[in-house]
Amino acid sequence: MAFTSAAMVVNTKSRHGQDWFDRACARFGEQDMPVDAHAVDDPDRLEAVLDEMLAKKPELVILGGGDGTISGLVDTLVGKGVTLGVLPLGTANSFARSLGIPLDVDGAIDAILQGTPKRIDLGMIDDDYYASTAAIGLSPQIAQTVPHNAKRWFGRMGYLSWAVLQFVKFKPFTVIVGEGANAQRVLAVEVRISNGPFHGGTELVDEASVASGEIVVQVVKGPTKSRLVRNWAASVLRLEARREDTVTFRGKSLRVATEPSLPISIDGEVLANTPVTAKVAAAVIDVMVPRETE
Repeated sequence: MAFTSAAMVVNTKSRHGQDWFDRACARFGEQDMPVDAHAVDDPDRLEAVLDEMLAKKPELVILGGGDGTISGLVDTLVGKGVTLGVLPLGTANSFARSLGIPLDVDGAIDAILQGTPKRIDLGMIDDDYYASTAAIGLSPQIAQTVPHNAKRWFGRMGYLSWAVLQFVKFKPFTVIVGEGANAQRVLAVEVRISNGPFHGGTELVDEASVASGEIVVQVVKGPTKSRLVRNWAASVLRLEARREDTVTFRGKSLRVATEPSLPISIDGEVLANTPVTAKVAAAVIDVMVPRETE
C-alpha cells in the first residue's frame, strides 16, 4: 500500500533502538519514501514528539519500541485517521507477535512497505487504551521492582532471573469478575486481561484475538504459586494442560476487582490499580501487517 506521507518515532532507549532507526531510514530512503523520522532517547518526550508529527497530518505513523511504548502512544493515534506501522524493539513484543509482524528489522519494515492494513481492536483499562495485555499478579510486581535498564542490557534472561526472585515474595489473591449477583470470585495466582493471545512473548490466552470484538479475562486459578509455574510451562510447551488451571471470561466490558487491591501492569508498565473496568475498543485502528496474516 502506497502512502503519500509518513512519520516515524523510535524509542532509542529500547533494545537495538538506534540500530533499527538507522536501518529503517536507509530502507525507506531506498524506496524513495519520504518519512518524517525522529529518534528519541528520552521516553518522556515520545508523546510530545508524536503530537508534533501528527500536526503535519501523516497517513502512516511508524512507532518503534516495545509493547510499553506502543501502548503509551496508541491513545494519541485513535481517531486521527492514521495507519500504524510497528517496529518491535522490546523484550517480549507481544503486540507484534499477535499481529504476525516479523521480529527482525527487515521483516518488520517489509510488513510496512509491502503489507496491508488490518483493522483491529484495542483493549481498554477504564479510559486508557492499550495494545496487548494487562496483567494482575506477578507481572506488575516484577515491573515495579525490576532494576532500571535490566531488560535493555540483559534481555529476556535478565528479566526472567529477576522474575524468579520476585516469585519467592509473591502470594495468591482473590479476583472478582463482574458485578452484583453475577460476580464470580476466584482464588488466583495471575489475571490476564487480553486483546491478543501473547503475554510476555508467550502464547498464553488462546481465546483472545486482536479482531474479536471482545476483551478476554483469563484467570490462572489455584491456592499455590506452583499453579502459575505449571501454567506457564504448559503454555510454553503448548500442552493441553495449559487450560486445566485457567477460567476465562469474555465480553465487551467486564468489571475486575481483587482482594486486596493490586497494581495492574499494562503492556509491561504499571499504570493502574484494581478495581477497574476492562473493555474492548472494537475495530478502532488500522495496522500494517504482512499480507499472509490479513
